[in-house]
Amino acid sequence: MRTRLLPLLIVLMAGVLLALGFPLAVSVAAAQQQRVVVDRIDDTVRFAALAQFVTESSGMDERRSTLQEQLDRYHDTYGIKAGVFYRDGDDIARAPKNWSVPRSGEGREAFQEALSGRRSQDPPQVWPWQQGGRLVVASPVVRDGDVVAVVFTDSPTSQLRSRVLTGWLLIAAGEGVAMLVAVGAAFRLTGWVLRPVRVLDAATHGIATGQMNSRVAAASGPPELRRLARAFNEMADNVEEVLEQQRAFVADASHQLRNPLAALLLRIELLALELPEGIEEIASVRTEGKRLAQVLDDLLDLALAEHAPADLQLTDIGELAAERVAAWRPLAEEKGVRLTEQGAAVTAWADPVALSSALDAVIDNALKFTPPGEEGIVSVASNGTTSKVVITDGGPGLTDEELVRIGDRFWRSGRHQNVKGSGLGLSISRALLAAGGGSIAYEHHEPRGLRVTVTVPRTSPTA
Repeated sequence: MRTRLLPLLIVLMAGVLLALGFPLAVSVAAAQQQRVVVDRIDDTVRFAALAQFVTESSGMDERRSTLQEQLDRYHDTYGIKAGVFYRDGDDIARAPKNWSVPRSGEGREAFQEALSGRRSQDPPQVWPWQQGGRLVVASPVVRDGDVVAVVFTDSPTSQLRSRVLTGWLLIAAGEGVAMLVAVGAAFRLTGWVLRPVRVLDAATHGIATGQMNSRVAAASGPPELRRLARAFNEMADNVEEVLEQQRAFVADASHQLRNPLAALLLRIELLALELPEGIEEIASVRTEGKRLAQVLDDLLDLALAEHAPADLQLTDIGELAAERVAAWRPLAEEKGVRLTEQGAAVTAWADPVALSSALDAVIDNALKFTPPGEEGIVSVASNGTTSKVVITDGGPGLTDEELVRIGDRFWRSGRHQNVKGSGLGLSISRALLAAGGGSIAYEHHEPRGLRVTVTVPRTSPTA
């Protein structure tokens, strides 16, 4: 979820920074240019004050000479073209000597505005990518209320563009740092928000896999998620209590029914002694009674398997499988089925008693449905993280619909209703394996039969 939430937050923060950065960059450029324009206006006002009393009369040659010296020094120092021009465009003084008022463009418009008695308007904004741009400012020279001349400056913009670009680089660096801080804050924020979700997901997975004691610590995260964690814990407590009541009921019921059933079977046997031999109903009642007793025993075993914790030990799975194959081989030979064991020494963490019971149930199931002359194979292997015991048989197998149902409590295929069993053996095997972190899976075996895979972890439970 973080991989989906984090890019969204980063995009939003980048959008905010860009939305703030662009106006700030424009403001920096405008402020830098305004400062230059104000400097040029001050310069033109100073030159206008010197030129105010300069006329064409010979008595003013000293003032004209002073004005020319100021303009020359100004141009030599700053590289700015400057001049004072009469209304008709003739110069009073100018620097450099070969420069004159532009005949068109922005410079001419500024000159005409100054002739009307107004300072020229602010020039258009200069941007760093505009090579060779100029900045023109014109101010009128007023004498006795009339405009007699115009002070005109034409400035290069290289320094202005350089300062604007420097300001933009500082803004970009600041936004980069802000973006890094924002990304770090987003990581912390998403971690803070999603930590309860991850814990909740892990607890949910634990409960789904049978770890009913999984709970969520509702001590961090937003208030809504803390409330959700508390509600989840309450739900898990209620579910665990209901399941515990169900297990207790099944165990108590199966235990309490065994004594009346044993007494009933005993009375049936006593009754059979008083009846003539060969009555089929008596044999049928005996068979159904024994089947009911087996169902009660299996129910009690299932309740105990779901409740008792696993005693995990580092176990030689290959040796254990070989022992169970040796124990079942006499029955297999009696039925005419070849039962073989394949594999080497493989270790895993398992409850030896629970794993033995699960293997017994699966091998028993395989021998029930494997016809004489066929083969049942028990193989052991490992893939680094788990160890597997695979049991295959040569029986009729199951359909895809039946594979989905196999392992359900009391479920038996409609084709196998006459085969001895209660339909609880594989359910008990699954409960025994799940208590130790193992699992059992079923699939088709080619060319026929069923493949059952018992998987147990090779990792220590304390790792």
